[in-house]
Amino acid sequence: MIVTVTPNPAWDVTYHLERMIRHGANRPASVEGRAGGKGVNVARVLRSLGVAVTAVAPLGGATGERIRADLAAADIALTAVPVAGETRCTTTIVETDSGGATSLNELGPARTAREWALVVAATAELLPEASVLVLSGSLPPGVSVSGYAELVTLARAARVPVLLDASGPALSAGVAAGPDVVKPNADELLAVTGEADPLRAVARLAGTARAGTAVVASFGPEGMLAGTDEGWWRATPPTSVRGNATGAGDAAVAALARGLAEGGPWPDRLRDAVALSAAAVAAPMAGDVDGELYRSWLPRVRVDVVEPPR
Repeated sequence: MIVTVTPNPAWDVTYHLERMIRHGANRPASVEGRAGGKGVNVARVLRSLGVAVTAVAPLGGATGERIRADLAAADIALTAVPVAGETRCTTTIVETDSGGATSLNELGPARTAREWALVVAATAELLPEASVLVLSGSLPPGVSVSGYAELVTLARAARVPVLLDASGPALSAGVAAGPDVVKPNADELLAVTGEADPLRAVARLAGTARAGTAVVASFGPEGMLAGTDEGWWRATPPTSVRGNATGAGDAAVAALARGLAEGGPWPDRLRDAVALSAAAVAAPMAGDVDGELYRSWLPRVRVDVVEPPR
């Protein structure tokens, strides 16, 4: 069973319209809402792939109850941690004309030290049954930047592999604790390393981690770059996909988590991550994937060996 932890879950609302008019009236062609947050999206993708998964999330207020009901309807196992603050909402505006997406992400309510301790305790209870622990998304206000590092240390003590998908100081602190895989995107990688060259940026981030941590960086339509103890590879998609890129990174994390659990070769893991990420862009909502596109892309993703920087 893969366990995902979403410290800052959300009720995601997605609007689809031809193009957004700034400072004017917009009439979406469709509006959809569902339980979200990065770790929840990862759990949803894994569930669609038939992988056993449990999501851990602090939930509060009416929005929290809505998320509980939505995940139950989707048959996604949930360990909910009751908290006082109302769970946040996020909004994504997808423009079908350009294929671009604009997100409005609330910070979320502040968490007390006791509430965070409950999240840590709920995660610890699941570790004996976990094949992989996925830590994904932003840390809410009130939680120390070392929050993910605390969970990484907990999992390492339980001998459970960890995949970390975070940003900023939480990413830096989490990487230093030694997760098995860390997956920044291009902007997150630049922010924590200050290095514009992808190869050097991956090497610099890997240099701040314990031995054995693999850095897998995603670059949108340009694919993924992985620096590991077993080798370095670049995975390139056959073409680009228009649509809602909001959940693309979460789909890639789901593929990498499955690969970490199964222990397959790195080139296969990267091929799977790129194909599944593209399939998420082609789907209308974050957490969904286009199965037909995924299956057609999987054999077409190119994976090349690259030399690490000297």
